[in-house]
Amino acid sequence: MILVNKTHLVEEKQLPIQNFRIVQAVDQQDVLIDSKTYQSFQQLQKHLEKKGIIIGIDGAYRSFRRQAQLYREFVEKYGKDYADQFVAPVGASEHHTGFAIDISLKEKGRWLSQQDDAMRQEAIFPQIHEELARFGFILRYPKGKEKITNYPYEPWHIRYVGKKIADDCRKHQLTLEEYVQKKLCRKEKGCR
Repeated sequence: MILVNKTHLVEEKQLPIQNFRIVQAVDQQDVLIDSKTYQSFQQLQKHLEKKGIIIGIDGAYRSFRRQAQLYREFVEKYGKDYADQFVAPVGASEHHTGFAIDISLKEKGRWLSQQDDAMRQEAIFPQIHEELARFGFILRYPKGKEKITNYPYEPWHIRYVGKKIADDCRKHQLTLEEYVQKKLCRKEKGCR
């Protein structure tokens, strides 16, 4: 369990890349992902398919170099303020860990990889989110928790944390930041 955000940075040497495996994303490109995360994703994928919901991996592990490149692209295209709101700085992206997945939905035979297309699937994402904890995932940036996560709602961004933590987050409607704070408070006995 590792918390990565704008105030809890990860260093490249901390990453457990020896546990990564190569898989194909929906665009047929190879991506790296933590092996346990991928196994759990496959179980989630099979479960959702029985409900008529087809999901695939749009993105997973991202190197520091690729994160810097992505940030620069967003700055050039949309400006720094926009990039700061939507793209994590190097060291602050959950994608560095291999535990985060950007999912894509398949509709009418094509993958909806554009975020605007995905955002229009308001009826489907809640069905996916209901099943996440069962397979050890959380919705990392939920609606209404933007001030806590420091990111806007991203219905496609899921994070593997294991079944116990995922279930606790689901039961108490906690973000990962809130879960970690709650855990620290229990340890220190006295937080309010």
